[in-house]
Amino acid sequence: MVGVTGASGLLYAVDLLQTMRQLQVESRLIVTAGAKHVIPTELEGSLHDLEALATRAYKDTDLGADIASGSYRFDGMVVAPCSAGTLAKIASGAADTLLTRAAHVTLKERRPLVLVVREAPYSRPMLLNMLAVHDAGAVVLPASPGFYHRPTSIEQLVGGITARVLDRLGIDNDRVPRWKSGA
Repeated sequence: MVGVTGASGLLYAVDLLQTMRQLQVESRLIVTAGAKHVIPTELEGSLHDLEALATRAYKDTDLGADIASGSYRFDGMVVAPCSAGTLAKIASGAADTLLTRAAHVTLKERRPLVLVVREAPYSRPMLLNMLAVHDAGAVVLPASPGFYHRPTSIEQLVGGITARVLDRLGIDNDRVPRWKSGA
């Protein structure tokens, strides 16, 4: 499951969905109202183009969707990018949208939940919310790309985050070269 919020960094969601498709991993997509406002400023394509990358797309208002239930089986969930507001809702257990309900279900069912926090700098409430979701079982994976693989493009920088997200979900990938010790 992939949730997309209104934080800057929609390229992370696009790269994740494209990589999942290449790996033949089924994906479910939830796009928040905030993300819909950011799409025209950050992406070349439209909401329809983003939704077309997923196996299935849901409306964030559809609290009756199958993925809102713990009985619906899925491997894990990623929120990329994850806004401070969505982080706060997940940390407090608010489940007023499909995305936050699905995150709640992911935590209560003890499935992997990865939050790619994109906003910076971090305020004290954000840090406390990160600690709260961590303590609840989520992984806070800030969009802080590495440089040891010597990226030469934005796509390679984004791919480093995608690789780390997929690793947390247990999905084998070769999105970026792995660290090698020695020589």
